[in-house]
Amino acid sequence: MAHVIPSRIREGLPYPLGSTWDGLGVNFALFSAHATKIELCLFDEAGRKELERIELPEFTDEVWHGYLPDARPGTVYGYRVRGPYEPEAGHRFNHNKLLLDPYANAHLGALKWRHEVFGYTIGAEGADLAFDVRDSAAMVPKCIVIDPAFTWGGDRRPAIPWERTIFYEMHVKGFTQLHPVVPEQLRGTFAALARKDIVDYIKSLGVTAVELMPIQAFINDSSLRDRGLANYWGYNTIGFFAPDPRYSAAGTITEFKQMVAHLHDAGLEVILDVVYNHTAEGTELGPTLSFKGIDNSSYYRLLPDKPRYYINDTGTGNTVNLSHPRVLQMVTDSLRYWAIEMHVDGFRFDLATILGREPYGFDEGGGFLDSCRQDPVLSAVKLIAEPWDCGPGGYQVGGFPPGWAEWNDRYRDTVRSYWKGDDGKVGEMATRLNGSPDFFDKRGRKPRSSVNFITAHDGFTLNDLVSYNDKHNEANGEENRDGTSNNHSWNCGAEGPTKDAAVVKLRERQKRNMLATLLLSQGTPMILAGDEFGRTQRGNNNAYCQDNEISWLDWPGIDEKGRALTRFVQKLTTLRDALPILRRGRFLTAILNKALDVKEVTWINASGDEMQDDQWSDTNMRCFGMLMDGRAQATGIKRAASDATLLLVMNAHHDVVKFTLPEVTGGHRWLCLIDTNVPARQDLPGFETHREYEATGRSLLLFALETGADSGRALRRVLLEISPPNF
Repeated sequence: MAHVIPSRIREGLPYPLGSTWDGLGVNFALFSAHATKIELCLFDEAGRKELERIELPEFTDEVWHGYLPDARPGTVYGYRVRGPYEPEAGHRFNHNKLLLDPYANAHLGALKWRHEVFGYTIGAEGADLAFDVRDSAAMVPKCIVIDPAFTWGGDRRPAIPWERTIFYEMHVKGFTQLHPVVPEQLRGTFAALARKDIVDYIKSLGVTAVELMPIQAFINDSSLRDRGLANYWGYNTIGFFAPDPRYSAAGTITEFKQMVAHLHDAGLEVILDVVYNHTAEGTELGPTLSFKGIDNSSYYRLLPDKPRYYINDTGTGNTVNLSHPRVLQMVTDSLRYWAIEMHVDGFRFDLATILGREPYGFDEGGGFLDSCRQDPVLSAVKLIAEPWDCGPGGYQVGGFPPGWAEWNDRYRDTVRSYWKGDDGKVGEMATRLNGSPDFFDKRGRKPRSSVNFITAHDGFTLNDLVSYNDKHNEANGEENRDGTSNNHSWNCGAEGPTKDAAVVKLRERQKRNMLATLLLSQGTPMILAGDEFGRTQRGNNNAYCQDNEISWLDWPGIDEKGRALTRFVQKLTTLRDALPILRRGRFLTAILNKALDVKEVTWINASGDEMQDDQWSDTNMRCFGMLMDGRAQATGIKRAASDATLLLVMNAHHDVVKFTLPEVTGGHRWLCLIDTNVPARQDLPGFETHREYEATGRSLLLFALETGADSGRALRRVLLEISPPNF
C-alpha cells in the first residue's frame, strides 16, 4: 500500500466531526478515546479499489483529525482504527476491518454478509475472543464526501401548530412502489414522493405532516437474507447522517432535499422516524461495521461487570450509550443536521425511553432529554417519543418532559377494545377521547402531547383489525410465532376476506367508527397510510420483513369501498379543521367553570341525562355521549369562546340504541354532521332536543347545536368544501 508524502496531509481541525468540504479541501475528524492510530482509506469512485491509506496526524481532545487539500466532494473513503482487541475489557479494535464514518453524509454500496465483516473469526475457539485478520473492505459500504450546497429558494417550514397537526405515517418505498402515476424508475424513492400527483393526494386527505419510516442508512439482516426476506421497515440504522441510498433514484442527497421542498410547498411537514437506541452491529457476535471498531466501550452500554457483553434494553442486541458526552453529541449533531441542512420539521424517536436512560435507569431529566429542551434548534421542532423499551421501568407513557409528544398505546388499545364490544370500557374511553388527561394533564402539558393512533406500521392495518381475530404471519418464516397476539381485533364474523354482505357492511362501518373516533378525539391524531382506503396486509401484523405486495400500498386495487372510505376521511379532517372545539389547546373539564357558568364537557347517557357514578361502573354499558360546549374557555384568559357546541355519540352495542338528544343552552336543534351508518349523507338533517335518535348498533354520531340560521348555513358551507380524492 502506497503511503502519503508528509507535505500532502495537514493537521486540520478536530471540528466539525465527519468529512467537511470547505471549497478548497476536506477536513476529516473522528472521535475515538481508546484508539492508538487511525488511518483514512481512500477508494476509487466505485468503492472497489483501495487507493491509499493516510494516517490522521493529530489527536485533540479524543478526536483524530487531518486535512487533505486535494480531496473533493465525491471522494470515497472509510477508516481503519488500531487499538487493543480485548473484548473482555470492552475493546474490539481490528484494523483489518474497514469502518464507516459515524458522521458520513452519504454511503456507497451495500453490505455483503461474509465472514470477513466480523471482527472475530467465526467458528474459532473462543468465539468473539478470536481476532480475525481478514480484510473486510470489499464487503462493506463506503462513505462519500458531499458538497452540501443546495438552492432552497423560498422554502419555508410550514410550522403547523400542534393543535392542527395530523400525522400520516408512511414508508417511502411502500407508498409509491405500485403507484401507477409514478414512472417505474422512480418508484420507491424520494423522487417519487416529490411528484405533484403524490403530494396533491396526500394534501387532499387533510393531513398536515408525512411521518417517514426510517430513511437513515440501515443494514439488511443476514438472518432475513438467508430466508429470502429483507429488513423492509429499516429499524437497523448504521448511518445517522446519511439517507439510505436504496431510496434515491439519482444517488444524491439532493433528491431528499427536493422532496422536502415539494412537500413544504404544499404546506406539509416532514417528520422522520429515527432510531438512535441501537445500531445494526448487534451483540458481541455481530459484525464490525463502524462504532464497534471505532470505540466500542464509548459508543455502547456494556455490562459493568462483564464488558464483553452488551446491555440489551432495546431487544435488538445492543444499546447506544447516550450517557457518554461524545455519543450524546453525535445524536444531537445528527438531529440538528437533519433539521438545519435537510429542513426536516420533527422527529419520532423509536424506543425513546432508551434515550432517557442513565446507568441507574430512565430519568426524564437525563442528558439527552435535557439537551433537547435547551437546544435552540431541537426545542423548536416537533419531538415525538415512542415512550417504551424492553428494559426495566421501560414503559413511560406520560413520563416525558414538557415539550414532547408521545405515542399513546393506551389510546390504541382502548379504542380497539371499545369498538370490539369488550365489557367495562366506557370510562376509559371517555378519558381517551378527552386527550388522556390521566397521563398528560400536568406541568403545563396540553392534549396535543397525546399522539393518538389506532394503527401504525407495527401491527394490523385498519382493514385487518376488523377482518382477523388472529395474526397470520406465516410469510415471515417463523411459524407464526412472531408479532403480538394481543391485538384487540375482531373479524366481525368471518376470518379474512369474505363475500358475506352483512359482514362486509359491518366491517366498513367499524372502519368508519375508528377513523371518526381518531379524528374527533382531543389530542394529535396519526393515520397509517393506506388505512384511508382500507389496505390489507393479509392478516400479517409484523410485516417488518415483507418488501413486497404484502406491505406495498395496492393503488391499482382500490375499489369503490376504498374510495368511499377516503371521502369519509376527508370529511372528518375537514370538520376537525373547521371546528376548533375538536382540537382544543386545553383539557376540557367536567367541572363547572363558575366564572363563565359553563361545564366544558358533559358526559351524557342514552336518556339524554348526565352520566351518574353507578353508570360509569356498569360493565354492560356501551353507549354514551360527549357534549362539548363551544363556550368553553379556549386559553388561560377566562372568557367564553364562540365555537360550535358538539355532541359525540358512541354506540358499541350490537343493536340499535335510542339516544335522547339533550337540551343545551343557546339552541333547540341538533344538526347531524356524521352518522357512520349513513356515511355518504350530504344534507344536514336537524333534530329537536329531547328527540330520540336511533343510533345503529356499532355506530358513531356527531351532532352540532344549531344556535340560529347562521350557524346552520356555516356548517353546510364546511361540508360543501370537501373535495373528492385524486386517485
